[in-house]
Parts: sequence; C-alpha cells; structure tokens
Amino acid sequence: MRMGVLDIGSNTGHLLIVDAYRGGPPMPAASFKEPLRLAEHLDADQRVTDDGIARLVKYVVQAKEEAEERGCSRVVAFATSAVRDAVNADAVLRAVREASDVDVQVLPGEDEARLTFLAVRRWFGWSSGRLGVLDIGGGSLELAVGPDEHPEVARSVPLGAGRLTREWLDAGRPHDELRKHVRTVLAEDAGAVLRGGAFDHAVATSKTFRSLARMGGAAPSNEGRFVKRVLRRKDLVPLIAELRHLDLDDIARLPGVSADRAHQMVAGAIVAEAAMDLFDLSELEICPWALREGVLLQQLDALPTDDG
Repeated sequence: MRMGVLDIGSNTGHLLIVDAYRGGPPMPAASFKEPLRLAEHLDADQRVTDDGIARLVKYVVQAKEEAEERGCSRVVAFATSAVRDAVNADAVLRAVREASDVDVQVLPGEDEARLTFLAVRRWFGWSSGRLGVLDIGGGSLELAVGPDEHPEVARSVPLGAGRLTREWLDAGRPHDELRKHVRTVLAEDAGAVLRGGAFDHAVATSKTFRSLARMGGAAPSNEGRFVKRVLRRKDLVPLIAELRHLDLDDIARLPGVSADRAHQMVAGAIVAEAAMDLFDLSELEICPWALREGVLLQQLDALPTDDG
C-alpha cells in the first residue's frame, strides 16, 4: 500500500510518502517539506502565535493535497515538541483539523524516543546488541537504549537545538554557560540510560547529527543510504570552536548544512559533544531511519496478517 506519514516538528513539516507492506521495508516514493519553525512561533506565554498557526494550517492542507495526488490510501499525522509544549496545543490541532480534516496526534516525548529506537533497531538488526540511540530535534533530545526491539529506557529531555538557540544563544548568554547547562540536564538521566551497561552500538539520527557528521567528513547524501557514516567525538571540539566564530551565511555554506538550520548548529554541536562525552562514546553511527520510519513501522506491524 502507499502510505504517508506527516511529521510536524519544531523546525520542519515533512510529509514522507512510502510504498509499504508488512514484513518489508518502507520504500520512499515522495517527500514534501516546509520549514515551519514552529518553535520560533511560541510567544512568551508558550502559545503558538496566530502566524504560526496560519503557517501550519496552510502546510497541512498542502500536504494532504500532495498525499492525495500521490495516491496515498492513508496518512498518519503527528506533532512533536513545539506543539507538545504549547499551552494552546488543543486550539492549534483544532484549527488544523477544521481546515484540512487531518487529525494530528501529539506524540509524548518517550514515545518519540521509543519509535525512533524501533526504526534504528530494524535498520541495523540484532547484530547491534545493546543499542543506544540519540536524536537531537528542534525542541528536545531523545535517548533510548536496550537489547530488544523496544527500549529498556526511553527519555526525552528539553535539549533541542532550536530551543537552546532561542533560550540561550539568541539571548546572548555565554556558550560556556550553555555547555554547563546541557551537561547538568543530561547527567540527570545518565544513570538510568547506562544502568544496564555500555552500548554495543551507539547510533544517532536526525538532521542535526547528519549535518555534524557531514561537516566532520562523512559521505554526502547523494552517495546513498547504505554508505556508513559516523560522527567522531574528537571532531566536535574543534568544530564547535570554528562554528562559534562564523556568521550564519558561512555556517550555511558548510557541507551538510541547510540555510534554515544554520542558526542551530552551534547548540546542536554542544549537545552532541556533551552526550558523547558523558556516555563515553568515541563515535556515533548515523542511521538514515528515524522517527517517521518508526511511526510507519508501528502502523505496518498493526496490520492484520493474511491468515487473519
């Protein structure tokens, strides 16, 4: 069947259309993205502004039309941190539903971590042993670990690259203070994450990690999904020092960085370096599958088998 998954993230709206069937990998057929920057449309009271709602509604209407044009039999829509944190989330979702007839579900942070873990486990398989997965989003950092398909521990912490950029760097607070804050927050969950032992295979997903790996010399996306890509901790300290002294135009010209995310790369790099240090990881392998694929896999797993 042809399915769509509509991901309303803190930075981007992304409709991924796949050809999928139970027992096989979802094969990408089309994609429709828009840089919504919803997290930047939260006012001082943590309400999504009227402009932010209007941008979101317009995008979802267009995404639904795109899914129908591409022949999707169903579309699963979900929202993550920006909508989850908004005090007017119900009003936002109601506006979307009334304009598009699309019912967007808000994913709890732990579900976000769990579904990302599922996607990574399916991609790498059982040979990864005790798997550790990190995902830096716009509003939160997801952590999950375990030896099975479902993680023993799944955590979501408020260390997204967009959130930290907005609350710390854009506010003029020193980088060293941000570094200390990130490490303090991460340390609160480090014990639970590592209680069952070290990771046999440490993996990262998300655009932020992919961009950092690319800046560190990983293969570009046009070389395909099956090329091994890693982010090395030893590359992050000099990279952070370099990024701190570049303007946004210069950062946007670096390999793997898009213009709409350039402003978040310093904060993202600080989070990545802190996590790798606290969890004693010399490198992270980049997985091409992440939350959207996890949502799709969960939907496929729920389909009835041929024998009923």
